[in-house]
Amino acid sequence: MPILAQEPELYPDNLFEAIQVDTAQDRQWFAVHTRPRSEKSLARRLVRDDIWFHLPVQQHQYRTPKGRKCTSYLPLFPSYLFIYGDHTDRFRAMLTDRIIRILEVPDGQQLTFDLRQVQQALESGATVRPQSKLIPGAQVRVTSGPFENLEGRIVKRQTGDVLLVAVHYLQQGITISLEDCQIEAI
Repeated sequence: MPILAQEPELYPDNLFEAIQVDTAQDRQWFAVHTRPRSEKSLARRLVRDDIWFHLPVQQHQYRTPKGRKCTSYLPLFPSYLFIYGDHTDRFRAMLTDRIIRILEVPDGQQLTFDLRQVQQALESGATVRPQSKLIPGAQVRVTSGPFENLEGRIVKRQTGDVLLVAVHYLQQGITISLEDCQIEAI
């Protein structure tokens, strides 16, 4: 049973499609560094204020000391949320008092690509693990399965090879377990 229902992680729901057809010249990505444990309350406020954002979250299940099974939704990148808007949206977000700082993203297309890949991995329902350090390796593309067309790097782990899908701006990412037959070098 969830403590709280899952909240929007994308606003609007079709954020990545809306970005593709957005004609506003002054919209861009901003990386928002939030106060600790303020990501979801900021997201609720941004929905209310009609500010576009992306907050990647993953489901976390655990048992209470009394044995009750609980589900919560935790940010994939703690203390980070991404706003897509203009400088007025940036200013309005700062007024929420939930933000430590807002950073401009120099390569918005790369961030859009990275976040879209992370969202695809999350929507597949597979287990993903946050990675705080990017490790160099072979660049590959997934050829089959729910992660088809995702691009990333192969990383060696004790449990076997995994695909690292990176969010280059944060120097963080997620890993997904794959079989060798599902990938090709690019």
